[in-house]
Amino acid sequence: MTPENSSSSIPRSVFPKGPSFTLEDFSSRDFIVKEFIESLSDTAISNRRSTVSSTTAPTNQPFDPKPLIRTFEHAQHRLADLSGDLEIRENELSAAVRRAEAQHSQNLTTLGRKLRQTIESFQQLDTSLNGGSGLETAGLSAGPGGTGTGTGTGNMAVETGKRLEELDRQRRRALDAHFLLECWEGVSNRGEISLLENLRRSGTAEAKVRSAHIARQLLRISQRLDPQSWQENMSGKKSNGNTPNGESSANSSSEDVSREGSPPRRNTREVIEKYSETLEKDLLKQFDDFYRKANFDGMKDCATVLQDFNGGASVIALFVNQHQFFIDRSQLVTEEVGGDAESWERMADPDAELPGVEPSLQSLLDEVKVVVQEESAIIRRAFPYYEQVLGKFLQRVFQQSIQQRLEMVLEKASGVSSLAFLRCLQSSRGYIGALIDDLKAHGLTEHPETISSQTALLLDQQLEELFVPYFVGSSYIERERRTLEELYNAVLFKFTTYQARRKKAATTFMASLSRPGTELLSTARDAFISRLDSPEVSPIQRRMLLQVAKLGEVPETVRLTEIKLTEEDGQPSLSDVKRMLKWLAEAVGRGLELSVNADTHKDVSAMLNVLLITMGDGYIDVCLDAALEAATSQESGKNEPDFAYLPSVRTTISITTLMVMCVNAVLLPLAAGSITTRRDMEKRTSQTTSRIEDKINTIQQKTIEGTLAWVGRLLSGQKKNDFRPRETDNASWLEMLQTPTCASICTFLSRLHTIAKTSLPHSGANIRHVLTEIAMRTRTLLLEHFKRFPVSGPGGLMVTKDMTQYSDLLRSWDIEEEVKGPGGALDVLLEVGSLFVIGVEALRERIRGGAASGASSSTSTSASASSSTRQEVKLSVQEVRAYVSRREDSNTLAMQQVLNAL
Repeated sequence: MTPENSSSSIPRSVFPKGPSFTLEDFSSRDFIVKEFIESLSDTAISNRRSTVSSTTAPTNQPFDPKPLIRTFEHAQHRLADLSGDLEIRENELSAAVRRAEAQHSQNLTTLGRKLRQTIESFQQLDTSLNGGSGLETAGLSAGPGGTGTGTGTGNMAVETGKRLEELDRQRRRALDAHFLLECWEGVSNRGEISLLENLRRSGTAEAKVRSAHIARQLLRISQRLDPQSWQENMSGKKSNGNTPNGESSANSSSEDVSREGSPPRRNTREVIEKYSETLEKDLLKQFDDFYRKANFDGMKDCATVLQDFNGGASVIALFVNQHQFFIDRSQLVTEEVGGDAESWERMADPDAELPGVEPSLQSLLDEVKVVVQEESAIIRRAFPYYEQVLGKFLQRVFQQSIQQRLEMVLEKASGVSSLAFLRCLQSSRGYIGALIDDLKAHGLTEHPETISSQTALLLDQQLEELFVPYFVGSSYIERERRTLEELYNAVLFKFTTYQARRKKAATTFMASLSRPGTELLSTARDAFISRLDSPEVSPIQRRMLLQVAKLGEVPETVRLTEIKLTEEDGQPSLSDVKRMLKWLAEAVGRGLELSVNADTHKDVSAMLNVLLITMGDGYIDVCLDAALEAATSQESGKNEPDFAYLPSVRTTISITTLMVMCVNAVLLPLAAGSITTRRDMEKRTSQTTSRIEDKINTIQQKTIEGTLAWVGRLLSGQKKNDFRPRETDNASWLEMLQTPTCASICTFLSRLHTIAKTSLPHSGANIRHVLTEIAMRTRTLLLEHFKRFPVSGPGGLMVTKDMTQYSDLLRSWDIEEEVKGPGGALDVLLEVGSLFVIGVEALRERIRGGAASGASSSTSTSASASSSTRQEVKLSVQEVRAYVSRREDSNTLAMQQVLNAL
């Protein structure tokens, strides 16, 4: 549409020609109205300038607008023509658009109908292949659901796009189904699978994935459409492929099976399974080649295919089984556990320091740490499902390599001794636990990020499964208990043997009362001997038990019950008790470190039971029984008491204190999780402690009785003339400081005081109460003693000397201040001594001054003497009369007057 001037026959105008332009000039992207107007003006002005320049004499002429007016008029007419042409073209295009929209709507309707038909057809086919699964879902997803034809064109286009995308997916599925049917047709009719093989050999990873997927679908089709081949295979397996005639069965073969009047049939299952095996072997070989070349991308492609084919089990098994770590360790893990004999002896020695982990196990665990960290990076790059592969790898490492070596190490330790087994179990679990912590801190496949919760849970599970066989039920705590009893019986063997001999020889009443203790000693001794004679005990353990029992190398010809013992063997040993408590603390700490179960309170209760029976009943009680028998034998007063048993009492008290401290500091806090168990433990401990305290109190009381019995025996040997010296003995009498009886009693009491101070604990007021009671009861004996002897005038001086010696000795003891202080109970001794030496007038003045006004008896009982109340030191009237009446001058008139005044 480019119009030209049609006035070719008209004479040429004198005016310049107007501009010429077409519709394309206005359709250009570079069209600008301002520039278009300027171009019209520039054309008119340039023509005028050319006209003026042709004149010979330029003059100033006024502006002539006519050229511009004509130019714009011409442009206006031309624009009007173009506007008309444009309107005609627009009407034609609008009509074409309407026709296209009508055709488009018709096409959409037709395509929608065909799409629904196609979807329904495909769903029927898919349902037949998949056994009817997903029918309802497919029906719902393929429902019409479209918008009506009355909606806008834009909405229809969007809906059409969605339908086309769905149709494309359905088309791809249809193509896959078509290919699948072609493959099935080849398998069922010709017994070949060439189409699928060609797909696999195309070389791309996607083709391998697809071939694996189709092979799996072919198996499902075979199972549904050819059940006879599956039944034949099952029957072939049951009959082992043999017919009654001895010929091999053809049911398991892929050859044609011909029936009369029927086409040949193929064993589709066998064909497909053989191809699947070939496909899997090829992929595994390719994966192995990539692994040796460190081609992680190729490994990942193969792993992806095999994951879709069989879940990845075969490739995981290949990666794990052919790992160099397991190949190298397959020889080492079966080697016997070595180690020098000295190391195993230290592990079996209860007094040695806790050993470390066994060297071969430590080497394995160190290598596992390095290998797992390195392989985690490879697994992350080579497998799309790396966390699953890492889990299988870790299971193989722990359940095969570590578990086998751990079992061998613990078996070796168990053959050495029960203590060696427990210590080895503790060190092994601690080192493996440290390995688990290091692996968690590294992150493994998530390195350097935090390890995944699934892998962390797997590691914890592997750790627990390694040690489950050793903590089933109460097996662990029973082993700990038996080991403690074994060691306790060993360290107490000489003591129990000595005490058993002593009790066997003793015929006293107290020995008959301690018969249960004798039976306990015999049981402990016999248990130790039978343990040594047991064939289960290794030479190392037997040597260690003899070493703990301080027996050394005992010849086989010597019976352990006939070994020579000394007095020291029958005495309690604080060092042995410390060893026993150390072993107990080690066992408790081992149980807490292993954290075998949540029944810690039950475990510590069992430990307490061992401690109370072995140390409480079998050691402390036996020591106290021996001391009590010795103290009881001194009660008769026939011989001077031997207080040699008192040092053992002090040691026994120290042992009891240590035992109670151990129970309160170690065992009871661990039973806080169960109030019932803790109360039961406290009750048993309290009962044992109370029984021990009662025996100690009885021993002390027997010591007091024996002391007083001997003091009474010494007083009974006092000569009557000791306080009535003859005139011929004046010289020798004046030189004496006390009577021989007084000297003997003071010597005996001094020795008793020395032994008591060194034998009884200084802490607490126990020794003070004992000495106070002895002093008060000795005072009573002395007061009664001097009521029976006549005293002459010079003899009164000797009474005063004796009383002064007694009083000074008793005051030198660490007794109650109310007894020995000024105005205390011991002042009565000096008061009595003065009654025998003062004159009549002085006696009358003393009585008149109230010296004898006390109404309470000075011969108070021992119970009142040990009380905290202040003792009355005044003598009663009857006591003063009794002492004064023993004076030789008591028959004189003046003395009778004094006595009558009383």
